[in-house]
Amino acid sequence: MITLLVFLPLITALVAGLGGRVIGHVPAKIITTAGLFVSAGLSWAIFAQFWLDGAAGYTVPVLDWIQSGDLSVQWALKVDTLTAVMLVVVTSVSALVHLYSWGYMEEDPSQSRFFAYLSLFTFAMLMLVTADNLVQMFFGWEGVGLASYLLIGFWYHKPSANAAAIKAFVVNRVGDFGFSLGIFATFLVFGTVSIDAILAAVPGQAGATFSFLGARFDVMTTICLLLFVGAMGKSAQLGLHTWLPDAMEGPTPVSALIHAATMVTAGVFMVCRLSPMFEASVTAQTVVTYVGAATALFAASVALVQTDIKRVIAYSTCSQLGYMFFAAGSGAYGAAMFHLFTHAFFKALLFLGAGSVIHAMHHEQDMRFYGGLRKHIPVTFALMTVGTLALTGFFFTAGYYSKDAILEAAFANGSSASQTAFFVGALVALLTSFYSWRLVFLTFYGAPRWAGSEHIQHAVHDGHHGHDTEGTTDSAAHAHDHTPVAASAPVGTAGYHPHESPWSMLLPLFLLGGGALLAGWVWHEQFVGAEQGAAFWRGSLAFREHLMHAMHEVPTWVVWTPAAAFFLGLIAAWVAYLKSPELPARAAGALPALYAFLTHKWYFDELYDAIFVRPAFAIGRFLWVRGDQQVIDRFGPDGAAAVVVLGARGARRFQSGHVYSYALVMLIGLAAAAAFLLPAALDSMPASYSLGGR
Repeated sequence: MITLLVFLPLITALVAGLGGRVIGHVPAKIITTAGLFVSAGLSWAIFAQFWLDGAAGYTVPVLDWIQSGDLSVQWALKVDTLTAVMLVVVTSVSALVHLYSWGYMEEDPSQSRFFAYLSLFTFAMLMLVTADNLVQMFFGWEGVGLASYLLIGFWYHKPSANAAAIKAFVVNRVGDFGFSLGIFATFLVFGTVSIDAILAAVPGQAGATFSFLGARFDVMTTICLLLFVGAMGKSAQLGLHTWLPDAMEGPTPVSALIHAATMVTAGVFMVCRLSPMFEASVTAQTVVTYVGAATALFAASVALVQTDIKRVIAYSTCSQLGYMFFAAGSGAYGAAMFHLFTHAFFKALLFLGAGSVIHAMHHEQDMRFYGGLRKHIPVTFALMTVGTLALTGFFFTAGYYSKDAILEAAFANGSSASQTAFFVGALVALLTSFYSWRLVFLTFYGAPRWAGSEHIQHAVHDGHHGHDTEGTTDSAAHAHDHTPVAASAPVGTAGYHPHESPWSMLLPLFLLGGGALLAGWVWHEQFVGAEQGAAFWRGSLAFREHLMHAMHEVPTWVVWTPAAAFFLGLIAAWVAYLKSPELPARAAGALPALYAFLTHKWYFDELYDAIFVRPAFAIGRFLWVRGDQQVIDRFGPDGAAAVVVLGARGARRFQSGHVYSYALVMLIGLAAAAAFLLPAALDSMPASYSLGGR
């Protein structure tokens, strides 16, 4: 069952990718979509075994992969509760994204290639979450990076898409370098890359140190921090986060699949999979907690001023990943996985709902040109409202259970890092509620601002279908860009009306909406309950049962803090964008430095451009001009060519076409040859011999 589940997406990707032009778009879409729904069905069957039957974990060997000295790597599929949870997330979201893409990508001429890339990504992600050893995990890790590059840059005719794909690839290489060093260090210390063998040997390395440059360092802290660098890159944590917002250049289904529910959660999964290693290092856990909390605050603050509907959700994803990491750093690995699980449903719902809005608005993504859409696309409005309620933690939705569990566990942990994370998380919950309802109000409420939008006109008249118009709404290019703007005078929009998406796009929204409403209520005891959680997670991650007990004994004000944040954010957004819509512009004018700081995303891109990009280009230009052109080329191929040219020019002087000139040259040549050979000939003659005779 597990082997078919994992390899079926690879088979369908090869069929659609290599044979798409032969079989056509529709068969390619049918094959890939059907394959993912089969894998999703098998995933739910495996998940039910652990949820309902309490099945024990097992490993399915595939083949002997690498044998080199002490390094022995077997390709095997590890199945336990943690794997089952990730299988459900990956295959369910991927299957629904495949179905959604039938409508969204209907007019794209490269549909077969798109669906092949989606299935290829799913296979790589499945290889990552079923990895039995660190080398196999790294294989899947790099596979999803490759597939992400292909999908972000799917519309390669757009320079902005190419730049975003390269940026994602390069930034992730930084993180992956740290991850690979962590794998090397793990093998050096433990003598194996088998995950089970490593985790079993961790207690023996607790407190061990090594010497480097005259100083002593903790072994487990060093290994865990190197591995966490990889998690920071893949899960877009502060410092290695800059690729995630730009990745919105890809089609919206890609954003839902990769940047909301699956690939960006790989870092969280890896930390939870190796949680016994992180448990052996308090320093590593502290770093994870602070980085997660800082990321949550950074991304939430930047989301406040974004005008592109997809970028708001992208920064929200980055912020929610921060929640997951500070939960893991606080020792609440079950809560981290719970939020990963519920977040997959409501964030995929929001991304696909945003795609439905963009589809209705002829691929306009600037929320300032929306307004009043709830009457025109009521189904999309209702389902995006469900997703927003879950994201902001409204009572009894999925986010209510998982986000509250994280905040309560962080408070119950008691360490200074976790206490800091709790208060930062509470503030972020307030910001999340504000920017989420801001999105809803700007998009679906108020007077329509799209009737005369030139953006819409150009899209309608030019027929821009099948791709997003990312890059037209750069927030830094607009003054007061988080405020609604008045519609311009109509310029020929007679008869234009936003339209609801086809059922191939709406059906996945309904299914994800069900998960966003019910996933927390159904499974919260299994994920974060003290007794049931210990049984559910047995052997698959480090589960602190005492922490799960303690989180249910926190003060009442801690329990009600997320609810208070929800209502305060909702009321503030209502006042700012419905009751008094002039307030945002006034606030931006009153605090120009803060507004610029947020619209420039804390100046990380500018800082990296000054520290890394420009010096790299300067070094490249120096080596190109000074080294390559003026040294290597000058004295190498260009120098040799110049010598040949000069020789040819000299020889050309003798090519006059006159016979007497050639005869003269021949005579000169013969005379020169004779003059050269005559001394040698005279030296070889006998001493008694002379030209005059004997």
